[in-house]
Amino acid sequence: MDRWNGKVAVVTGASSGIGAEIAKDLAKAGMITIGLARRVERVEQLKQQLPKEAANRLHAMKCDVSIETDIERTFQRIADTYGGVDVLVNNAGIVRQNNLLDPGTAADLRAVLDTNVTGLVLCSQWAYKSMVDRKVDGHIVHISSIAGHSVPNFPKLNIYPGTKHAVRAITETMRHEMRDAGTKIKVTSVSPGAVKTEILDGVAIPEEMPLLEAEDISAAVLYAIGTPPHVQVHELIIKPVGEVM
Repeated sequence: MDRWNGKVAVVTGASSGIGAEIAKDLAKAGMITIGLARRVERVEQLKQQLPKEAANRLHAMKCDVSIETDIERTFQRIADTYGGVDVLVNNAGIVRQNNLLDPGTAADLRAVLDTNVTGLVLCSQWAYKSMVDRKVDGHIVHISSIAGHSVPNFPKLNIYPGTKHAVRAITETMRHEMRDAGTKIKVTSVSPGAVKTEILDGVAIPEEMPLLEAEDISAAVLYAIGTPPHVQVHELIIKPVGEVM
C-alpha cells in the first residue's frame, strides 16, 4: 500500500457496512479518502472511530450514484479540490424486497439498476478519465456479490442477482477497454457471500447460515489494490467457512 500513500481514493456507499469499513481502512492506510453517500452525516461520524491523522484524511461528500448529475457534480468537485481520483471503490448497492414477476415494481427495478449498474459505470467513467488525463496507473474495484456467479435461492431478491451478473460482465468489458487503450490501470471485482450488513435487513436468511463481516471484504480490497504494479487481481470470491451457496 506504500505507493498509495497520500493518493486519492473514492468510495461509494460509504455510510455503512462494507463501504464504511473500506473508507476507514483506506484512510488508515494513508490515502486521502472521499466517502460518497446519501447519508453524508454518517460518513462524518466514521471519523470518531479513527486515529486523528486518519480521521483528517477522511472526507465526506453527499452523492446519490443513481443520479447522473450528482455523479458529474461530485467528481468535478473531487477534481477541483483534490486533483483527481487514483483509486475508486464502487461499493454502493441496493436491493428491493419483491418478486421479479410481481407487477407494479417498475420503480424498484429502475432504482436497483440505476444504483447497482448504471451508477457503477458512470462513476467508473469519471474515475477512469481522471486517471488517463493525469497519466495515473490507478485501480477501480467493484464490490459485486457471489450472486453474480450463481443465483441464490432466496425469496424476493428481484433483479439484484441480475445486476451482479451485469457487474461481472462490465468488469471484463472494462478490462478489455483498458488493455486495448494501452493503460496500466487495473480493475478488480470482489464477490462476497452474505455479509452482515444493513442490505440484508428483511432478507429471509436461515439462522444457521454463516455470514462474513464487513472487515473481511475491506481486507480483500486492500490486498487487491496493494499488489505490485505488474499484478492484477481479476476476481476475488469470498465465502465464509461452511457456506454452501
